[in-house]
Amino acid sequence: MKIFPLLLLAALFASCSKNSRIPDEYIPPPVDPAIRDGITRIGEDTLAFVLFAPGKKSVYLVGEFNDWKTLPQYQLRGDGDRFRIKLGGLDRNRSYVCQYLIDDKERVADPYASSVVERNANNNDPAMVVTLKPDGYQWKTNRFSAGNPERLVVYEILIRDFSAKRNIKGVQERLPYLKSLGVTAVELMPFNEFEGDDGWGYNPSFYFAPERSYGTSSEFKEFIDECHAAGIAVIMDLVLNHSYGQSPMVRMYRQADGTVAPDNPWYNVKSNFANPDAQWGYDFNHESPYTRAFVDSVCAYWMKEYRIDGFRFDFTKGFSNTPHPASGSDDWGSLYDAARIANLKRICDGVKKRNPDAIVIAEHLAENREEKELADYGLFLWGNLNYNVNEATMGWIDGDKSDFSSASYRQRGWNSPRLISYMESHDEERIMFKNKTWGNDSRKPDYNVQTLATALRRTEAAAVVFFSVPGPKMIWQFGEMGYDVSIDYGGRLGKKPILWEYLDEPERKALRDVFAAMTDLHVNDPLFSTASFAADLKSGFKSVVLTDGNRAAAAIANFDVNARTGKVAFGKTGKWTEYFSGAEITVGAPNEEVTLEAGEYRLYFK
Repeated sequence: MKIFPLLLLAALFASCSKNSRIPDEYIPPPVDPAIRDGITRIGEDTLAFVLFAPGKKSVYLVGEFNDWKTLPQYQLRGDGDRFRIKLGGLDRNRSYVCQYLIDDKERVADPYASSVVERNANNNDPAMVVTLKPDGYQWKTNRFSAGNPERLVVYEILIRDFSAKRNIKGVQERLPYLKSLGVTAVELMPFNEFEGDDGWGYNPSFYFAPERSYGTSSEFKEFIDECHAAGIAVIMDLVLNHSYGQSPMVRMYRQADGTVAPDNPWYNVKSNFANPDAQWGYDFNHESPYTRAFVDSVCAYWMKEYRIDGFRFDFTKGFSNTPHPASGSDDWGSLYDAARIANLKRICDGVKKRNPDAIVIAEHLAENREEKELADYGLFLWGNLNYNVNEATMGWIDGDKSDFSSASYRQRGWNSPRLISYMESHDEERIMFKNKTWGNDSRKPDYNVQTLATALRRTEAAAVVFFSVPGPKMIWQFGEMGYDVSIDYGGRLGKKPILWEYLDEPERKALRDVFAAMTDLHVNDPLFSTASFAADLKSGFKSVVLTDGNRAAAAIANFDVNARTGKVAFGKTGKWTEYFSGAEITVGAPNEEVTLEAGEYRLYFK
């Protein structure tokens, strides 16, 4: 039995007999023009639907309530660039699946839908799920501060590959572990609705709906609430460079061959990157006022409805229409681009307007001039150290391959520590996989980087040096356990084994403990956020010396596969105590030589 909700035309329906027909020129009642785009509850049993669709001729609402038929009483009223309808008589205790039929040919869900489902097995016909009933989640933690963002330790998580449940509830169950590790923020890889149920999420389709394979809206809110209760901020990874073909904003304005039509309000007809490796999906036009309004509404929604603490914006080099060639110095958009800087500042302003303490992160990886300007404006920037760190842990230290220097915001000429540096992210091969596969074994069997114990110990050394450089840091999930499954296992985007049993292995547990010790110092000891530090990170023998008044610390490590002596700028003479062992040394000169065996590290305090 179908339930047919009534349009708000009480007089019309009261006068209709069983055999009467709706007038041919039926016009639905107007909707308040102040009601926002999307679906809005405007009464106990009434929803308003507003679709922004400039240039379209007709829009019908079709769904479970009218047997998916294009009935005249479900035609939306055209009002300039928008189409509007009010739907009453709805049962507040149930949900309805529906779509818009545009110009009698294209069926789409609302771009602002907060819940979507697929109508067929091919996952290519998304429909929106609408209801009058709120999710009913009652927030418990009403005041939360992320603390000093310049001391952040961010933990990047792919929900699918973090727990056996492969959903947000499974991540929530591991919050005690994350708390014990000392992280201050989790960065969830994209969890708004994306195409398919098995991937990384960088192929988004709907920006206001949580990915249904990961959990419900209430489950995501509970996770965020519990994070806040544990003192952990939640950062949302958002993909606003592009979206994919399920997006209703693509489907509404596409040509017969599937490409973007010239009249699309939100997308460029083609990407401005000639390099095909820098092109994904359909390219957003960030110069369009409609795209700008949409971006602002997406950020505002997640901050208000889910209390998200900030955003990591994917591939921000694409946030302009500046052409980039297919080869040469700018094939990845590395040269200075004033337009995208202006766009990113505008987005940052919109986020900060709603929450001045929000964390705004750009995966920019462009030329330093741009990144410094963005950092000065208040954005944080991703800082990829993977190649150089991994060359050091593998023991390949000739030339500049193992130079860590770019871990320091000061080395980049920045005025503030807004570089979120990382040794691994979802985009790179695992450090431990490369250690075990290609590590330096020239001293085999006396010293072989490819053995598990040695590889892990060298990763400990990298962590001690890495976390000693002032500025926020990021850990890619399980890096602290020495996860050594290749990024290409099961295909680059394929499911990876979830190996929490690593913690039962003493050598892996030791690595985790070093990470925890260093995150604790990084977050809680002001010495590790001092502006007075010296970093010598170019050679195989690396050191970071921190000073703050009468206190000082020195992190040193030898990434050679042989013993090595290096000069350390201790600055202060006298007794220094090693943090991990408690051993003492006497420093007799401001610059003193120290000898370390292959892969050894020390963290001294004065």
